[in-house]
Amino acid sequence: MRCIPALVAALLCCSASAEAEEKPKQLLLISFDGAGSNALWARSRQIAQNAHARFTYFLSCTLVIERARAKTYQAPNQKAGRSNIGFAQTREEALTRLDHIWQAHQEGHEIASHTCGHFDGRDWTESDWRTEMQSFRRVLTNAWADLGAEGSEPAGWRTFVSDIKGFRAPYLSTSEPLNAAEHAEGFTYDGSGIGKGPVLPESRDGVLNFGLPLIPEGPDNRKIIAMDYNLFIRHSAGIENPSRAPEFQERAYAAFRAAFDRQYAGERIPLQVGFHFVEMNGGAYWRAMERLVTDVCGLPDVGCVTYGEAIAALKDRPPSKPEADSGL
Repeated sequence: MRCIPALVAALLCCSASAEAEEKPKQLLLISFDGAGSNALWARSRQIAQNAHARFTYFLSCTLVIERARAKTYQAPNQKAGRSNIGFAQTREEALTRLDHIWQAHQEGHEIASHTCGHFDGRDWTESDWRTEMQSFRRVLTNAWADLGAEGSEPAGWRTFVSDIKGFRAPYLSTSEPLNAAEHAEGFTYDGSGIGKGPVLPESRDGVLNFGLPLIPEGPDNRKIIAMDYNLFIRHSAGIENPSRAPEFQERAYAAFRAAFDRQYAGERIPLQVGFHFVEMNGGAYWRAMERLVTDVCGLPDVGCVTYGEAIAALKDRPPSKPEADSGL
């Protein structure tokens, strides 16, 4: 009889272990829009290496065109040589950026498309979107040769470009023509959406649509898109205020970590957090991101992964429902 309590305890332990094993890995998806500054390319790659994380870079292709050749690019309904995100100032800057892109790819990071000139395409037709998407692949494919560095082009570069599957629209401006254009141009997922909370992606017209979540932030826990720019607008009305950087950093980290912990202890829905290649408010949001990945990427059952890796991990998971407003 003395063995019965021990047996029950063992069975309960095994049951708890089995339940824990059934939980999927908690995924954290860190992404960057624009992917311009070479200093931040180097920094982000080092952060990832230190934290054993992999990131997704939504690249704007005018950043690998030197300014002297700006007029070789023309966006829909725009004059040749116009770009809302600028161009590489010199050939050397563009070549350094290309090397970062290739090295990041080699390190397991994902390169995705953020179009070329960063224009708001909410009123674009499917044809307009496809024109911009084709410009992205053409510019990136020929970038080394167009910069007069054919001999430096890595073996496999062109295959790498043709295999790019991810897309995020500038300003997160989505539309029905966008999905149709993505499908036609070989993109398999879109990261332009906004969700009520962390939810699993949904397939529309053959494209898997992800949405950046709304998460609670600040003293009043008001919801905000989990992206650095939105925090910048809330915290300082889009005006640089580096004197309050420590405060903004702590608020951002607290919001990111609370959103992560909720999923890690709960449904384990992937958490997406977006950034730009700009150090807003004295770098507060990049430091919050670095602290987040340093603190959580090494936890048991956590994967800090690319969108492509997340899609592979999510294949067998059922669709999720948005979290109730009161539960965020």
